[in-house]
Amino acid sequence: MKWPIVKLSEVTRIDRRGIDPADIVAGTKYLGLEHIESGGKILGAQIVKSGELASTKFCFTAEHILYGKLRPYLGKIALPNFSGICSTDILPIRPGERVDRRFLTYFLRLPQNVELASSRSVGVNLPRLSPTALGNFDIPLPPLADQERIVSNLDRANNIRFKREQTLAFADQFLRSAFQQFFGDLQYNPKEWDTVKLESILNGDPQNGLYRPSKDYGSGTCILRIDGFYDGYLVRDKPLKRLRIDSKTVKKYLLHNGDIVINRVNSREYLGKSTLIEGLKEDTVFESNMMRFCVEERLANPRFLVDQLQTQFVKRQILRASKDAVNQSSINQTDVGNFEVRLPPIDLQCRYADLVKKKTASDSVLHDALASASALFDSLSQRAFRGEL
Repeated sequence: MKWPIVKLSEVTRIDRRGIDPADIVAGTKYLGLEHIESGGKILGAQIVKSGELASTKFCFTAEHILYGKLRPYLGKIALPNFSGICSTDILPIRPGERVDRRFLTYFLRLPQNVELASSRSVGVNLPRLSPTALGNFDIPLPPLADQERIVSNLDRANNIRFKREQTLAFADQFLRSAFQQFFGDLQYNPKEWDTVKLESILNGDPQNGLYRPSKDYGSGTCILRIDGFYDGYLVRDKPLKRLRIDSKTVKKYLLHNGDIVINRVNSREYLGKSTLIEGLKEDTVFESNMMRFCVEERLANPRFLVDQLQTQFVKRQILRASKDAVNQSSINQTDVGNFEVRLPPIDLQCRYADLVKKKTASDSVLHDALASASALFDSLSQRAFRGEL
């Protein structure tokens, strides 16, 4: 079935109506990129206090689609069910009468359209998609009745995927509770663990990753980028980018199982996110906006340390040490070495790491179920927008 193709700008309006900080009313709901997950899940809005926000924001309603223009490869495309304000790195899109809001959202979330947005963004460290570039996207425009039917089919498949994700989220919540039971709140340290500087337990010096221009990407050696890990773990279901580099460079920047990688340049909300390197199946190097280090395992278990890096105790230190520039912040190797960490007995750290290992093994079944549900949804999405449903 052939449908007419139109420009996004023909059937939507990108509302960039700014509101001055002085005009923001206390109690207003605020969404930043940190409140939206890849895939569009809204994690919860911030309730604004009087005078809390210091820069202009955009207004949105429950009729808008919120499109994350900063690092569009993350696919932060959300459907709010409330009105509020958002970061100017989020574009509020108001669909017109000819296009269904959820139909358009599903279309924009298609992997090829997320990739297209990434390819049309500008900027190296902080790539952004301009409103004009987004408005120039071609979209199919079936009759509204067909759009609603497609949305209904995709909603059913998406609900199956959502239930699988919920099960995994419950398992992750169990692990966070276990960490608290083992070690207590590390910010207040009620169990009075030893406190040391991170540099005192490192095996060697931290190392920054490598930079290569975009023309060198496409084939060759796998490279870990900042979208390749979240919450201390490598992303399982997303293939890594590849980079054409010589064997000497591969050897210099090669990641090893047991290494820890930490993000050193990013916007403040993502600065310092980290992961444990484990389960790599082929040679993999890492990008320049992160650094890697490893620890003396007789003193610290790598999994315990990575999970400690996710706590507010360390995150607050990261923010205090950060150097802010236009649209980005950074930490350096000295900052990382000076971070204070709690150091319980190594046998307790290892007991916790063993629990994580067992949980991760059981997760593989859940991940396989989620992968099957995601594959079904992706297949239906592709067919739907080809007019085959």
